[in-house]
Amino acid sequence: MTEQQKPPSDESGQPDEQEGASPAAAPGPASGATEAERLETAGKADYPLERELRASDDAARREADERKARIESGKGSGPVGGGAGWERDVLEKVLMATLREQRAARRWRIFFRFAGLAVLLVIFLAVFDFKGDSAIGTGKHTAMVSLEGEIAAGTPASAESINASLQAAFADSNAAGVILKINSPGGSPVQAGIINDEIHRLRALYPSKPFYVVVEEICASGGYYVAAAADKIYVDKASIVGSIGVLMDGFGFTGLMDKLGVERRLYTSGANKGMLDPFSPQVPRQKAFAETMLKEIHEQFIDVVKEGRGDRLKDDPELFSGLFWSGERSVELGLADGLGGADYVARDLFKAEDIVDYTVKENIAERVAKRFGAAVGTAAMKTMLWSTGLQGMR
Repeated sequence: MTEQQKPPSDESGQPDEQEGASPAAAPGPASGATEAERLETAGKADYPLERELRASDDAARREADERKARIESGKGSGPVGGGAGWERDVLEKVLMATLREQRAARRWRIFFRFAGLAVLLVIFLAVFDFKGDSAIGTGKHTAMVSLEGEIAAGTPASAESINASLQAAFADSNAAGVILKINSPGGSPVQAGIINDEIHRLRALYPSKPFYVVVEEICASGGYYVAAAADKIYVDKASIVGSIGVLMDGFGFTGLMDKLGVERRLYTSGANKGMLDPFSPQVPRQKAFAETMLKEIHEQFIDVVKEGRGDRLKDDPELFSGLFWSGERSVELGLADGLGGADYVARDLFKAEDIVDYTVKENIAERVAKRFGAAVGTAAMKTMLWSTGLQGMR
């Protein structure tokens, strides 16, 4: 028993009860203290720590009751209008909004990653041309080159692109024959002439390899200029074939300028430098010169067709007039040899059903480089002309 748990001692300094003594050993009435006084004194002195614990528990309960009372009194007074937990509601809403924003940001990140991968894949497939690999390991097959669109420099149907494709097709020893598939309304007679000349060279270099032209929608003007160099020409019955002629077109605005009161001021260092200017009156002598030049080119075209087709051409006065005919009629006129497509030629004539495309396709990197180079060249030319003050000359 601790010092505080010991019963108080009397004036003589001796305790009323000895520690460990039994109640029977307690002094009797003769000791000078009544039983009630002794019990009251013991009640005040026994177990003071237990009383402190009980007091602490009572204080905690009072504090909880006071907090509950404050919460109850604050119902309906919060800014959220929802009672005692409005702070918690606000915090929950903020957290939920943050969570939704994070989810949306994550979804957008995933979307842009997939989009970026798709763009990279497209660029990869465009930059790296896998055409050449298609013929590797291929046995006997039919080589095919496609001529699509206007025949002009800087286009997929330019002489540079078509000739490179034809050279690769003829050089393949596994190619049983070469098909040039044409779908073109014509274009530059110069580009068409270059292709025609290259076909004659390749046919002489590979005499045992047949070269046929297959016409899809249209093979007119410069397109037929190219086709005339083939061993044979096959068309669809509804194809457009012919238009053996040459043209030079333009506009004249002199009448409109007179009505509007606009005056054309053109200065040249040669009498014919302003020839075919749409804002100047037409000069008869210049018109006659242009017609003579067109007739000369037309004669070149006729010679190429006659050389290529020979005795197969029928004697028709309209044949070289610039008219065009259906595929079926072109066979009757000797401009074509029969009806059929690329599959027919490969399967039934070349006896090599598998067709491999040798057409050179310009990839994105080359196209961007060409456009960038053209833009730089144009800018440099303009800068030079501005610096010399000659930008009005051409």
